[in-house]
Amino acid sequence: MPFEAAYLYTILPELVVLITACTVLITDLFLREDQKGLNHALTVVGLLVALGAVGLVGGDQATNAFGGAFIRDAMSDLLKGAVIVVTLLAFVYSTAYLRNRNLWVGEYYVLMLFALLGIMIMISSNGFLTMYLGLELLALCLYALVAFDRDSKMGAEAAMKYFVLGALGSGMLLYGISMLYGATGGLSFSAVSEVVSAEGVENKILVFGLVFVIIGIAFKFGAVPFHMWLPDVYQGAPTPVVLFLSSAPKIAAFAMAARILIDALAGLQRDWSEILIIMSVLSMGIGNLVAIAQSNIKRMLAYSTISHVGFIFLGLLAGTPAGYSAAMFYAVVYALMAAGAFGVLVMISHKGFEAENLDDLKGLGDRDPWLAAMMTLVMFSMAGVPPMVGFMAKLLVLEAVIDIGLVWLALVAVAFSIIGAFYYLRVVKMIYFDKAQVMAPVDASSGARLAVTINGLTMLGLGMFPALLLSLCQAPFL
Repeated sequence: MPFEAAYLYTILPELVVLITACTVLITDLFLREDQKGLNHALTVVGLLVALGAVGLVGGDQATNAFGGAFIRDAMSDLLKGAVIVVTLLAFVYSTAYLRNRNLWVGEYYVLMLFALLGIMIMISSNGFLTMYLGLELLALCLYALVAFDRDSKMGAEAAMKYFVLGALGSGMLLYGISMLYGATGGLSFSAVSEVVSAEGVENKILVFGLVFVIIGIAFKFGAVPFHMWLPDVYQGAPTPVVLFLSSAPKIAAFAMAARILIDALAGLQRDWSEILIIMSVLSMGIGNLVAIAQSNIKRMLAYSTISHVGFIFLGLLAGTPAGYSAAMFYAVVYALMAAGAFGVLVMISHKGFEAENLDDLKGLGDRDPWLAAMMTLVMFSMAGVPPMVGFMAKLLVLEAVIDIGLVWLALVAVAFSIIGAFYYLRVVKMIYFDKAQVMAPVDASSGARLAVTINGLTMLGLGMFPALLLSLCQAPFL
């Protein structure tokens, strides 16, 4: 198919991120140590331009590029905007942390930008081949980022575990894609969807392909029983990397699940819904119960992530437009909550001290009242306490599940949410009612303080006025 100049307009946000990454990569070669701040400035400007480009090319009408391999639609517009905002937060939070540990180098920005590019390709993929290319670009950057601190043995170990299990998950996904290709003769989601609608479960190769594809999706989400890598990677990786890892790739995983399950395999919805029911119950149960036993806050938030993935699966398995939009709303909101939680951990870490245990948060209300208040807002939102946005996200998902008659599943989700509230509220109790074990003042930049303020108040604002974000999440599924 001949190349058309109009394609460049459709992929304008991706081009901006790519040009920014290449500019930082080349510029870094000529910078002295005291000039490394230019990398940060270039990256932030590039991401703001990319965010503007998402708004510029956005619209109600979906557009295709490169022979239908790439699609820009209402879902891609919102998810790209969200993932760029989360990445911006990650960069703003992490400057002081990286500078104090001699990690403030151009490679950090380049790897993060290429990971973001991989996510954006996944979000706009309209076929299995494009999806897999975006996924591998993201995964390869994340493996390197987890091992970014070369002096950290835990980081090297975490990266190796992540690489081995991530390669296994990618292999499973690729095997499933090859089966779907063999059964349908196509790699585009529309071609696969036609054959699935016509043949359904009668074609056993399709069913096998579906199982392996879901395993690949579950690996990328970190859903039980494919969650083994998540706590170790969160604990071993540098905190700014975990900030990015816990938020942006979850939006990518939702996009992958939505494109594959809804666009390509909607004809097998009854079959994949049954698998997701099992995974969601296991994820909510194991995630919440094991999180209670953690003393390391990064591991606690890792198991918390697993439980939230269970809620995203609840929205997807509903198989209705309301369920899909609720799952999308939850994925975007969770990315912002995770960015806020790890952002506070990054900010209270200082040279020679890593804030990673629950005890490190004790007395934060006395040390830095405003930062403590923002962390409290994020914890309340994760626990699903009204009027925070986390409550609204859970409510929408539960409503979608009840609408299809699975009241028992909604009750199970509520029970596990109540259990989960314990360890979130325990953090708030430590912040305000326990005596500080670390007395050093919080040395955070004004930019990071502004970012965490916006991040925390967004949790409250979106909870009280969710209509705008909810309407954006509903638009792709109307």
